[in-house]
Amino acid sequence: MGEIKVPELAESISEGTVAQWLKQVGDFVEKGDYIVELETDKVNVEITAEDSGVLTELLAGEGDTVQVGETIARLEAKEGASAPAAPKAEEKPAEEAPKAEEKPAEEAPKQEAAPAQQKTVEEVAPAAEAPQQGNQKQWLIASPAARKAARERGIKLDQVPTTDPLGRVRKHDIDSYADQKSNEQKQQAQASKPANPVSPSPAASENSDKPVERERMSRRRQTIAKRLVEVQQTAAMLTTFNEVDMTAVMALRKRRKDKFFEQHDVRLGFMSFFTKAVVAALKKYPLLNAEIQGNELLIKKFYDIGIAVSAPDGLVVPVVRDADRKTFAGIEGSIVDLAKKARDNKLSLKDLQGGTFTITNGGVFGSLMSTPILNGPQVGILGMHKVQLRPVAIDEERIENRPMMYIALSYDHRIVDGKEAVSFLATVKELLEDPESLLLEG
Repeated sequence: MGEIKVPELAESISEGTVAQWLKQVGDFVEKGDYIVELETDKVNVEITAEDSGVLTELLAGEGDTVQVGETIARLEAKEGASAPAAPKAEEKPAEEAPKAEEKPAEEAPKQEAAPAQQKTVEEVAPAAEAPQQGNQKQWLIASPAARKAARERGIKLDQVPTTDPLGRVRKHDIDSYADQKSNEQKQQAQASKPANPVSPSPAASENSDKPVERERMSRRRQTIAKRLVEVQQTAAMLTTFNEVDMTAVMALRKRRKDKFFEQHDVRLGFMSFFTKAVVAALKKYPLLNAEIQGNELLIKKFYDIGIAVSAPDGLVVPVVRDADRKTFAGIEGSIVDLAKKARDNKLSLKDLQGGTFTITNGGVFGSLMSTPILNGPQVGILGMHKVQLRPVAIDEERIENRPMMYIALSYDHRIVDGKEAVSFLATVKELLEDPESLLLEG
């Protein structure tokens, strides 16, 4: 009997959440096959089988928290799983069927010898495991959409009735069950009200009969929330703003984008210009590329720039390594690759660790101005925003409509003074308004 254990994930990660079982009880697993997907604080990790065999037991359900080194499933060796079924399984009368639950686990394959017309969906799982694995039986016959909906709403699949002739739980069964439970809870709440109840607060009384939906926070969302609060509690965060005339950058992109795409097979976007400008400004103001460690400052002489990306499970910040050594095409290519991995939940821990400064672009969602929160332990983050035509005074007599962008720099005032932060942002502005200078600065 082999065991599937949670492997060492990373130095800073000691636990994870079972996001999805990729194999179910009764499935044959080859060595190296993916068995389960774990959701950690940073990335999703797929665990593979170290041996071949039949999956006989799942010890953790989807949504359960598991520790590194914990056994989460059991695997029966290949030779044991392929043992011939004893003829007695066919000779058992129907009234003795319940005794099958008392058989040792190694006799479970005998169930396969029963006539096809007598098989039920429940017999897919080993009979010896049935008393301990009510939920696992339901996982086996629930659609992926149903399992996801049940996990998000905190519903146990074995409690959900289904109209499917084979007993398969589908998403509409989950929705119906959730609505039924919600109505029952409302009725119970009405029935349990005392004759002279204490008057609730106005907000509570106004919303008591309103429809609500509870959704469990994913591990990644919990981690994001925790770290953002920690940053605001531990850092002296301050934000300064400026605006950039994007006329020159947009004109340069328009002239070069077709040839750039032909040569490099990647599109020329704004992010490479901003990354280059940030790197040049960091070289001029190195404290924004530092972090605090105890009573010391760790000033970094390398430039690994984090690029905030919106992924299905929440915001992630993959890192473009050695951005100072990359060309515009190299930066754009790295961003495209990292964004695709983020959307597909394929980011590794290495992709997310070690950034020295972060750039986030709320403008892609229409944000005109915002205050970005530091990505600790970094001490600086640059926020980009929507490009919008605004009237700009060119001189005392002329006003023109120009494509303008507000930019924001949040910084840790414990080690970065206001003068340095404002000068950093002014440098970024100057470089973007004269984009040819980025070639010289780079």
